[in-house]
Amino acid sequence: MFFARLLRDLALELHKLALGATEEHATLRKRLATAIVVTLAVDVVASVLMYVLEHGNHRSDITSPFQAFFWVTAQLLTVSSQMPNPVTTAGRIVDLFLELWAITVVATVAGSFAAFLSKKS
Repeated sequence: MFFARLLRDLALELHKLALGATEEHATLRKRLATAIVVTLAVDVVASVLMYVLEHGNHRSDITSPFQAFFWVTAQLLTVSSQMPNPVTTAGRIVDLFLELWAITVVATVAGSFAAFLSKKS
């Protein structure tokens, strides 16, 4: 019974979030949308950078734009995946930026949810 009520309340809150039912829902939705859009832009820019920086190096596994995009996306989603590290100094700097970005976005989104939930209480 408790689990069913919890799922129903979660579904209701997600529906309210999608509609922007209250000012808190609209603010949370705006913050989440901003985080997603800016992260997608960072993904594209970093993919181009990694391809330009790494594709000419014979020790690098990044040999195509798709591989660069895949590598950058994996770094953003997993925060330091098991994929090979960049071999150039500039590529390593981009990698550090990506990891800092991913950690910052996760913390920001978690903080946004915490602020939303504390206002709901």
